[in-house]
Amino acid sequence: SASAHAAALSLDTQMFVEQVTTDINGRARRVLRAADRLSPGDTLVVVVNWRNRAERALSGIAVTNAIPGRLRIDPADPAMLVSVDGGANWGRLNQLWLPTPLGGTRRATAEDVTHIRWTMPGTIAPGQGGRIAYRATVR
Repeated sequence: SASAHAAALSLDTQMFVEQVTTDINGRARRVLRAADRLSPGDTLVVVVNWRNRAERALSGIAVTNAIPGRLRIDPADPAMLVSVDGGANWGRLNQLWLPTPLGGTRRATAEDVTHIRWTMPGTIAPGQGGRIAYRATVR
């Protein structure tokens, strides 16, 4: 079952604030620091470390991550699918629509994203791990 597969995959999420500084030659340098304090407008790099804890290979696995409410994701990764309704429906951000209060629909935006998902390619061997990273902005 998909949920048993998901339980076999351990996920550990880390957040870093990205600061851009300028070095002595005027080149931009990106520095990551612990996200202990978040301010509106901060650029975050969110790293999801995954590992197959099962004693057998897994295939057809998707890694799903809920987006904290104060973050707006950068949906630039073409492998990333998003949900704007709590994980009920998935697609590329430009494919999703939401109802409006007056009964119409509108195109979904990055502010609307509640969950993101990546489908893992191929088969994941026992003990195999890796990481996925995405960017977000603090609202």
